[in-house]
Amino acid sequence: MNFLRGVMGGPSAGPQPSGAETIQKLCDRVASSTLLDDRRDAVRALKSLSKKYRLEVGIQAMEHLIHVLQTDRSDSEIIGYALDTLYNVISNDLEEEEQDDSEEENLPKQVDDLGSQFTEIFIKQQENVTLLLTLVEEFDFHVRWPGVKLLTSLLKQQGPQVQQIILVSPMGVSRLMDLLADSREVIRNDGVLLLQQLTKSNAAIQKIVAFENAFERLLDIITEEGNSDGGIVVEDCLLLLQNLLKNNNSNQNFFKEGSYIQRMKPWFEVGDDNCGWSAQKVTNLHLMLQLVRVLVSPTNPPGATSSCQKAMFHCGLLQQLCTILMATGVPADILTETINTVSEVIRGCQMNQDYFASVNAPSNPPRPAIVVLLMSMVNERQPFVLRCAVLYCFQCFLYKNQKGQGEIVSTLLPSTIDATGNSVSAGQLLCGGLFSTDSLSNWCAAVALAHALQENATLKEQLLRVQLATSIGNPPVSLLQQCTNILSQGSKVQTRVGLLMLLCTWLSNCSIAVTHFLHNPANVPFLTGQIAENLGEEEQLVQGLCALLLGISIYYNDNSLENYRKEKLKQLIEKRIGRENFIEKLGFISKHELYSRAAQKPQPSFSSPDHMMFDHEFTKLVKELEGVISKAIYKSSEEDKKEEEVKKTLEQHDNIVTHYKKVIREQDQELEELKQRINTLTSQNEQLQATVTQQVSQIQQHKDQYNLLKVQLGKDTQHHNSHSDTFQMNGIQTEEVSKLKEELEEWKNKHELLQGQLREKDSVIEKLKSSQLEIGTTQQSSQTSKSGGLEHNNELQKELEMLRSQIQLQSAEISKLQMENQKLQVMNTTADPVSGDSSARAANNSELEGRLEQEIKELKSEVKALSEEKESLKQHLDSSSSTVAILQDEKSKLQQEVAESKKEQDDLLVLLADQDQKLSALKIKLKDLGVPVEDEDDIESGDQGDEDEDGDEEEQD
Repeated sequence: MNFLRGVMGGPSAGPQPSGAETIQKLCDRVASSTLLDDRRDAVRALKSLSKKYRLEVGIQAMEHLIHVLQTDRSDSEIIGYALDTLYNVISNDLEEEEQDDSEEENLPKQVDDLGSQFTEIFIKQQENVTLLLTLVEEFDFHVRWPGVKLLTSLLKQQGPQVQQIILVSPMGVSRLMDLLADSREVIRNDGVLLLQQLTKSNAAIQKIVAFENAFERLLDIITEEGNSDGGIVVEDCLLLLQNLLKNNNSNQNFFKEGSYIQRMKPWFEVGDDNCGWSAQKVTNLHLMLQLVRVLVSPTNPPGATSSCQKAMFHCGLLQQLCTILMATGVPADILTETINTVSEVIRGCQMNQDYFASVNAPSNPPRPAIVVLLMSMVNERQPFVLRCAVLYCFQCFLYKNQKGQGEIVSTLLPSTIDATGNSVSAGQLLCGGLFSTDSLSNWCAAVALAHALQENATLKEQLLRVQLATSIGNPPVSLLQQCTNILSQGSKVQTRVGLLMLLCTWLSNCSIAVTHFLHNPANVPFLTGQIAENLGEEEQLVQGLCALLLGISIYYNDNSLENYRKEKLKQLIEKRIGRENFIEKLGFISKHELYSRAAQKPQPSFSSPDHMMFDHEFTKLVKELEGVISKAIYKSSEEDKKEEEVKKTLEQHDNIVTHYKKVIREQDQELEELKQRINTLTSQNEQLQATVTQQVSQIQQHKDQYNLLKVQLGKDTQHHNSHSDTFQMNGIQTEEVSKLKEELEEWKNKHELLQGQLREKDSVIEKLKSSQLEIGTTQQSSQTSKSGGLEHNNELQKELEMLRSQIQLQSAEISKLQMENQKLQVMNTTADPVSGDSSARAANNSELEGRLEQEIKELKSEVKALSEEKESLKQHLDSSSSTVAILQDEKSKLQQEVAESKKEQDDLLVLLADQDQKLSALKIKLKDLGVPVEDEDDIESGDQGDEDEDGDEEEQD
């Protein structure tokens, strides 16, 4: 212990040993001591010396400390001391904090080299990193926390190497993800910092971390900490989310599909009182806005960006951002970043652009948000970065938005300008900025107006109608003329560059605008004069743009002006400038440093207003036109003529191709409609077949019931003919049969009437067929594309024939019922002689009564017998009456069933008629398309023959 007191600075009788000697003795003690307490004390002493003697401890003790980590894992205290010592040796953070001001210039590089060298020594054995991952899994605070800090320091020093070791280690990343679920905030927060370093520039680890539920855990932490009002922990979580999502399409899609975009909306719920924003809140909200921009960045795949934009609109995130945009009291840097964020959320998304166009500022009267933003852009007192953000927002609003472009240009046209002057339109603000004294406003307005014309030839022509009143008493001049006037007045370079970019965009791919430009006799001499002069470097950019504008005037020239035909303009360049000199001046644009910067990304980002020269979309135009203009300058008149002929031929070919595409598209639509109709008819046909089958079964049931009733009526007639009192029943039966006969006759008449209506409709259909056959001859070119429809139509015709045959069968069944009715009538006629015999018997009885009067005495004995017989006859009559009631009930049931059968038959005929009409319409359509359809005369003649046969049978009956 005396030795340790000497090490730790306690009193000692002898001379003090040097630091290197002390460290050497401590290392020997760690290596040779058998007692754990001694080794622990030695490691503790090394920890205390590691900050002051970082180099010595690192060189002499690192190997012993690693050995302690391997062998003494059972003692968490010594493991914690060893990890802290290694962290002090490897980390550069402590050294940078303690360095003196006088050594600031020399030490940083040495410190970086020292930490990097020790890290390289430690990770040279990959087992050391694997061992460290195992220690991080320990729940003991004194082991886990220093382990997390040491691993974070290793990643800072040698990130890619340590990432690769962790990546190949079994469950390496998953072990570290458990840190986010630790209940101790200090470990959880340092775990977030560790994952920040782990996920830097490594897409594979980023994917693993994302699929280990990192998004859910990080968003939960942000919510627990208070969203934008939270502390630095929220900032660290947002930085980690940026690492996971930036330039990682897989994670971005996973973030969107997991509905995590919806959870971002509460971040931007800013209250009405926006005073006193803390620096941390500003930082957090700035990072949150950047995270939104990562998901909708123009550098992402278009499909992924579009889906994220739509999700942000549907969940209300875009609406929340627009609320911040129009709120008061928002810090300038947050407002600027919000404008940039809204810009990329609406860029190229028609739905979001339409919503943004409808947003109004909370003013009296309300003004569109676009107008309010443009007012800031052309106001020279606004911050430069804010004006750049507004320009970017306006560009994104017009990107692939022809509707928005038309609305902006319409505010410039004479018919839509507000004569009262009560409201300021976007077009008026752009014109005001275009011709103001501030060169930055000139440039921004020119670029904004150029975006309103981007890839829209119609608006380029409409903008030629814009007239400007320059001063009182002078006639108005066109906007095109005013732009060229300002160019010739020798304004600032930035103003001229902006106007030249506007003119180049305006005239490109618009021959009418080129004609208007060349119609002013001062324009071409001005351009040739600017190109021919030898000016300084600042003017070279203007010379290049003038050369580009003149080249566009040649390339898109339709030779409508005799004095400025293509050939004459080329001769003018050859005489006054020289072709080589012209091409050289044209190349000044693409060789300029500011051109290269603007071509990198759509957002206008400039370090200072002086560097604001080129627009991103304009660089695309230069890249497209530079080569073709160079070729056009060297072409002869004959080559121009050939090229014009080729262009005309190509245009004609394109027109023909477009025409045929349109025809094919229409035919495809018609085919789809016909297929749908065929499917509909097929389903209807199946329904009708099912209905017919059902009707057939019902008719069969009715026949069986009718036959059964007929048999029962015959038996009852034979039974009651033996009694004189049953003659009344025969009378009732005759009346019922007659009624049934009348009903059958009615049914037959209605059936014939429906068949007549069907024949009339068939005749109308045949007339329509004959009229459509003449029209169908003009469309024989489409027969091959519709052969499948003809086959299907033939199938439908066969099915129609089957239905007609079924109707004929039903007619035959009706005739059978009529025959059976006639048989019943014959039975009634046979009952009449029976009634005659009964009258004769009555006469004989009267004679017998006369005789009986003479023989009263003899019959008195038989009175009693007759009275008994009378009682028995009464009983028999009662039973007959009950039988009649039963038969009447059965008769009513039969009548009801016949009525139902008749109704179903009528419905079937209506359905068949509808089907016939639809089939006829389909045949007409097929004939219109040129498909030959077989005539149905044979079928109809066959039907007519069947009907004649039926009529003959009825006459015979």
